[in-house]
Amino acid sequence: MSRVDKYKNYRDNIEKRIDDRQSINQDSEYDTSDMGNRYEDKEYYQEKIPNSRPAKKIKKKKPRKKRRWWKILLLLVLILIGIFVYLFLKGKDKAENDIEFKKADVETFNGTKSSNGATNILILGTDQRDGQSNGETRSDTIMVMQINGPDKKVKLISFMRDTLVHIPGVGTEGYTDSKINSAYTIGEQNDNQGAELLRQTIDDNFGIDMQYYALINFSSFEKVINTLFPDGVSIDAKFSTIDGQAVNEVSVPDDLNANADGSVPEQTIKVGKQKMDGRTLLNYARFRKDDEGDYGRVQRQQQVLTAIIDQVKNPATLFTGSEALGTIYGYTSTNIDTSFILSNGLGILNQARKGIERMTVPENGDWTDGYDMYYGLGLEIDYDKYIAKINDFLDQ
Repeated sequence: MSRVDKYKNYRDNIEKRIDDRQSINQDSEYDTSDMGNRYEDKEYYQEKIPNSRPAKKIKKKKPRKKRRWWKILLLLVLILIGIFVYLFLKGKDKAENDIEFKKADVETFNGTKSSNGATNILILGTDQRDGQSNGETRSDTIMVMQINGPDKKVKLISFMRDTLVHIPGVGTEGYTDSKINSAYTIGEQNDNQGAELLRQTIDDNFGIDMQYYALINFSSFEKVINTLFPDGVSIDAKFSTIDGQAVNEVSVPDDLNANADGSVPEQTIKVGKQKMDGRTLLNYARFRKDDEGDYGRVQRQQQVLTAIIDQVKNPATLFTGSEALGTIYGYTSTNIDTSFILSNGLGILNQARKGIERMTVPENGDWTDGYDMYYGLGLEIDYDKYIAKINDFLDQ
């Protein structure tokens, strides 16, 4: 169609629309007095003037969709969980692939969950040195840690190693004629059942159910500390008097630097605030030659454990706490499964950072001298008294 034809059609259309309007005005059926108003009525105008432009429909605004913040939050949680698992496994693999270290094999441990719903963990520190078999070692550190208890607090019971107890299957039935630390050695000499026999002993004498155990020796302790704390662990070193005299420093056995002939050199540790590497921290925790003897050593062990937990960077921070947990797990012989650590680890560390409630069995001076079956000097305690104290402490 040419431009002229297009113009002609356009002009004819205009003229037709004018004729339509005139015919409407002449139609007696309509009152033209309100025609102005009717022209404002778009539907009326549309009906009577079919060639006019159709009226525009007014679109209603759709309500604005609420943002799905929960989807974003869920995505962030999944990302954080992924980072936590990755860093935990990174620390674990690094420790387990350390060619200079071999941790003890996991032992059979027939533990059960506590009746109050808490999880109790038997923590063992042994004096095993490089080249020694498990049957030659002794348990210097014997602790029970409670987590996820009724009051959601971390609690720690330390047993002095010379406490006289009855070891199931050993000695005379009904008599407390063995030192508690000998249970581990006897068990290890019987097909590597040290942790299990010690579990039975604590349950039999004090009524504590333990579900898991964790064992660490001299070498693994040093590895954990030096890996987690390259600059050392901050601690306020404290010693009791020696022969009634206050001291500014003490000489402690340096077991990790033992000589080829078996002789052990000494290391000097000053009193007061300082940073200790793994070797020094181990020597500090094991010292018992001040006037508080084994009780003083137990107190230092509790102090060291609390300091380590408090300084695992910030366990509330995913990027440091999870890798630290993996490192500790990798260097420790334990029956705790990985899924338990992944689901409970950071929560436990956060609870512990708020403070660890501590108890010692027996308390300082609350014993009488007694003898084991070999006539070695040990600690006789009031069992009824301490069973009641433990039940109250653990909310059993």
